[in-house]
Amino acid sequence: MSYSPHSAAIQLASASRGFDHLFANEISSAKKVFNSESDPFHLVGAGCLSFLEASLGLEASKMTEATRLLALAEAGSRNALKAAAKSKTKASAAFPPGLEYEIANADTVVLLGITHALNESYMGYLQCIYAMNSAHGKFSKLYKTVFPNGLDSHTTTPPLTPFSWTPSVTPSPADSPAITPKTSSSNLSLEPPVSSAISKKSARPPAKQSSSSFFGLASRWTSGTSTSASSSSSFLSPPTPTSISSMTEAGNSEEIQNLKNLIIAGTAFGFGLFNLVFSLLPKRVQSVAGLFGFAHSRRLALQALAVSAGYAAEGEVHGVFAGLVLMTYHGAVLLVSGYQADEARIIREYESVVSGIEARYPKGALWILNRAKILRMTYDPEGAIRVLKAGLEETKEDAANEHGEGFKQADTLLVFELAWIYLSQRQYAESAEAFIKLTELNSWSHGTYYFIAAGCHISLALSDGVSHEEKEKYLDKAQELLDAIPNLLDKRKVGGKDLPTEVLIKKKLAFYKEKQKRQGGEERNFARCIRISPAEELGIFWNNHNRISPSNAEVHIREWSALQPPVGIDSPYMSRPITTSSTSPDLDTPDELALRLLLLGIAHRSIGCVGLRIKDSLPPTEPASSSSSYVETPDSAPESILDSPSSPLPSSENINQYTGNASACLRASRELLSAAHALQPSIKVSTWIGGLAMFELAVLDLKEVEVEEKEEKAKGESVPSELSVDLKKRWQTALKSARAKLDVAMALAPNSVDLSSRLDSRVAMLRDEIGMKAEIIDVTL
Repeated sequence: MSYSPHSAAIQLASASRGFDHLFANEISSAKKVFNSESDPFHLVGAGCLSFLEASLGLEASKMTEATRLLALAEAGSRNALKAAAKSKTKASAAFPPGLEYEIANADTVVLLGITHALNESYMGYLQCIYAMNSAHGKFSKLYKTVFPNGLDSHTTTPPLTPFSWTPSVTPSPADSPAITPKTSSSNLSLEPPVSSAISKKSARPPAKQSSSSFFGLASRWTSGTSTSASSSSSFLSPPTPTSISSMTEAGNSEEIQNLKNLIIAGTAFGFGLFNLVFSLLPKRVQSVAGLFGFAHSRRLALQALAVSAGYAAEGEVHGVFAGLVLMTYHGAVLLVSGYQADEARIIREYESVVSGIEARYPKGALWILNRAKILRMTYDPEGAIRVLKAGLEETKEDAANEHGEGFKQADTLLVFELAWIYLSQRQYAESAEAFIKLTELNSWSHGTYYFIAAGCHISLALSDGVSHEEKEKYLDKAQELLDAIPNLLDKRKVGGKDLPTEVLIKKKLAFYKEKQKRQGGEERNFARCIRISPAEELGIFWNNHNRISPSNAEVHIREWSALQPPVGIDSPYMSRPITTSSTSPDLDTPDELALRLLLLGIAHRSIGCVGLRIKDSLPPTEPASSSSSYVETPDSAPESILDSPSSPLPSSENINQYTGNASACLRASRELLSAAHALQPSIKVSTWIGGLAMFELAVLDLKEVEVEEKEEKAKGESVPSELSVDLKKRWQTALKSARAKLDVAMALAPNSVDLSSRLDSRVAMLRDEIGMKAEIIDVTL
């Protein structure tokens, strides 16, 4: 097989059309394109499609198929690279022949490694490291070849990183050192040189005119202000390395330029993804990675991904994936980190990426999902529900019409997100229905779905105003679902082992049965002894209570505090337990008492931080983007939530009544979370509570000062752009305290503790936010 740049370019253009179909939810068409040829690019396309199905659906069969196809793609690209190495023909004077195949090969190696990590087990993480060991050398070599002077030598916009705020003093070019793979994070420049400008081509056709173009990212990555929806078709020119542009021969054809774009964007994407994956692995696993000589920087990773995403407007596949990775990262930080040093900045960046993609693929489930996530993170759950429901309806219509097979795994994520939002809204019947629906859509842990659905029915049974007949009906349904779980867990195992959530569920089922017997009931009716919903308990791991409305938080507090024995800690919203003739209290173990304290602490903090949800000097109106019109009328571009003069909180929620009790709720939250942590030595089953309680206390440390800062600025006691000396000291104390609490949290979460890897990841994210805040306000820790 001889190497031909022309043939490689044709193959790339053909495979790119397959990716066009993929991101438009047209999976049958995408598979048809990818299966039409056996060259490396089509093989990589088939492997990527299968990888997305595996990573989004977490199904064992899909993981196996993804591994098989990616292995084929790896072998195919390796063989093509060997053939190219023997050729003297070059696509460009800037690059050695076949470098595009080396990037394709490195892509497959990274995706294979990530596939191993999907089961969230430490063994999977170690397999990921082993599989990616070879990619380390590949990406280091590619990075040095394509970016000899580092990413900062590019003409590009500021990086999309959590450290990408605008400094008070803009550095000069001489003050901005180039970034290399081995640069320590402390030496990374926070912004590109002033001379770096956004270069726009004067006459670029709309992206929709090219079948191989994917989408145009809006040209406002870190502008600080959002443009209107009508400007979403304005694209960034790809950043061009000065060392490469000077070597590029004149008169390149479009197909050769596409190969160059692949090389530059692909290297940035692969290098960024590689570093980001390692930065997000649990610290214990990272220590093992250090034995292989791996060095990583999350800041550099996100900057590299931003460089790659700049090529999306040129129809480069890696740019689309870079945008998807950035969306996923921003969404995860907003959902589970608990505190963000600059939440508004993250949302702006998140919004920019989503707007650019959904303008091209309004029916793509992945982009609809992320639009809904943004609405949820900006306190508009009703808007998020409308977007998700409209997206699912659109998918159903497409499947019934000309498109045939849709993107089932991506559609499943819409249902999964919808189920959690329903749960956060206390719409238990709808949430239970959605979780059961998931068992029809994928094969991932049906036992987990049943467990949460059973918890929803228990919540319905425990709700006020429920008749005796309704209560019995809900409890019977909950028992039916709980009884089915053991068989479901036996049928579904990854690598012959239970998933982390399933290990927890097995322990909880045994715990409930023991409690039922202890209280003199029949074991087969153990659902009747449950007083705290399993759905709400699992919701803690997904941080499902962090952004609930204050009214829902109040209802939770009143219900949980009404259980016997009394909490012993007072707050404006606590209920007094009702005295009954029963000799057995509702909660009779340290595990249950600690769980209640943890939930109450989180709910009180949610109310205590209600003032942070109010946008300064803007009336509380419905955000324009909360409607699903952009889904219903795909020809119209969606309006940015940041362009709408609205409060992040929907007008249906009156939060002013809660602001007066905010301080009392924050004090109560600290007492409750501290009490939950204090019970750790007595806990027998739910040993994860102590570490998570300490994590939530770390979040509380930060949120308290954030509230104080907002209040001082509202009163005019502090200049909006500056901090008073006293406030700065309070921030420094809080940051140090939070960091120390995270150390304690990790010490309480060894491998033997349920879902410890999930806490590990959350701690890593919060540490980053603490470091970012310290740099923003210029304090040392």
